[in-house]
Amino acid sequence: MDPVYLVTPMILLVVVLVAVLLDRWSVPTILIALGAGILFGSDVLNWWDFDNVELTNQMANLALIFILFQGGFSTRREDFRAVALPAAGLATWGVVITAGTTFVVLWAGLGWSLEKSLLLAVIISSTDAAATFSILRRQSLPQKLSSTVEIESAANDPMAILLTLVAIHALTSGGSHWYMVVLSFAWKFGAGIAVGWLLGHAATFVFNRLRPQDRGHYYILTFSVVLLIYSVGELTKSSAMLAVFIAGYIMGNKPFVHKQGVANFVSALSTLADTSMFVMMGLLVYPRQWANLWLQGVALFVVLTFIARPVAVWLGTLGMGLGAKNKLFISWAGLRGAVPIILATYPLAEGMAVGRDVFNLVFFVVILSVAFQGSTLGVVVRRLGLSTESRPKPLYNLELITMAPSDMDLIVVDIPGPEGRPGPLISELKLPPGSVITLITRGSDVVVPKGSTRLQGWDQITVLAHVRDEDAIRHALTQMDDKPESAPHHLSSPASA
Repeated sequence: MDPVYLVTPMILLVVVLVAVLLDRWSVPTILIALGAGILFGSDVLNWWDFDNVELTNQMANLALIFILFQGGFSTRREDFRAVALPAAGLATWGVVITAGTTFVVLWAGLGWSLEKSLLLAVIISSTDAAATFSILRRQSLPQKLSSTVEIESAANDPMAILLTLVAIHALTSGGSHWYMVVLSFAWKFGAGIAVGWLLGHAATFVFNRLRPQDRGHYYILTFSVVLLIYSVGELTKSSAMLAVFIAGYIMGNKPFVHKQGVANFVSALSTLADTSMFVMMGLLVYPRQWANLWLQGVALFVVLTFIARPVAVWLGTLGMGLGAKNKLFISWAGLRGAVPIILATYPLAEGMAVGRDVFNLVFFVVILSVAFQGSTLGVVVRRLGLSTESRPKPLYNLELITMAPSDMDLIVVDIPGPEGRPGPLISELKLPPGSVITLITRGSDVVVPKGSTRLQGWDQITVLAHVRDEDAIRHALTQMDDKPESAPHHLSSPASA
């Protein structure tokens, strides 16, 4: 029997079971997935001898497409605008500074070969969207800080890919014209944004005009649209990953038919792709090959984490008013993940002598990054005094399944803390005409919305309203400064509401 049909579901089941058991310690799921892949791979249990680099490269690229699309889809426009400058700076010249600093330290400082130093520096220069999204969103962070790191990680792949291709070309062909590098980067970045913007708008137009009656067709449409955007990006020689992210951002901030269903589908697909990708990466690696490389791997991790990344953050955000504590956190949150591993397969595919060592070193550093940095982000947040109040995830939600064009949507608003702070009665709210509160989630309870129901801090309110009224609704529900502090709590309990 082909192991893919037996071992694959077993690995995924183990990942979920272990993730649930270790959830209280905030162990990153991607680290568990990597560990599961290594456990079932050839060097440990030997249940699956997997060494197909080309297939892994293709599957990882496919997974990244949906991970980046979901990242863009879930990024709110106001959050993006607030952090566009520092995020863009870190995603472009920040990557160059990281690569340059790493190369100088490895080559001139540690005396590593020029070829190995250059390849490692460019390949591992970008932070990883999959790792960042999956770990950061478990932390209680100010929205602006979280958005800066997440958007940077989603947008810095083009620069790392470009640097890697240029370095490999230079090492295998003897050189490259500098002006071609500049033109190539300008085209990849600019055309990637243009392709994503155009096709993101085109996709929402198609969703609103096509209107299939079978809900399943929307998911097929979403799947095909995302892949088509990536393909067009590749055909135009632009940054296809950036195009996918921008298209997701455009669609996530525009109303269209069945948007809530699409959002849930993309989120589930992204989680599956994320987990499966790291399992495959774990299967591909051979830990026994680390025996002679682990010391170099630790040295590379130290150089990258404690020298190159902080230098890039401090220089890349000069004059942007981020503050020392925010810069320290951003430096520590420079997680490495699947993208560096994917890029590390390029020297292998080119048959370069140092290809296998580069791959193993990059993989080793990624594991250290996810395990060490990812697992300690919460501690760093608290030590720097950046943590916000942690509110539990709501156990209930509603979906508005629209099968025709509509300017109505479900708007979800989190009432600010502290927890239990008395707010206004629903009858006192000045909501825009046509707006209806449909659900109140309070901890593990559902509160039936009535005129006599008093809102509380940390409530999550779901409102059916016109999309154009979203800002007014958020303002009406979150302005609680003038509300009575001594209102009796029993008025807002589920039983009395």
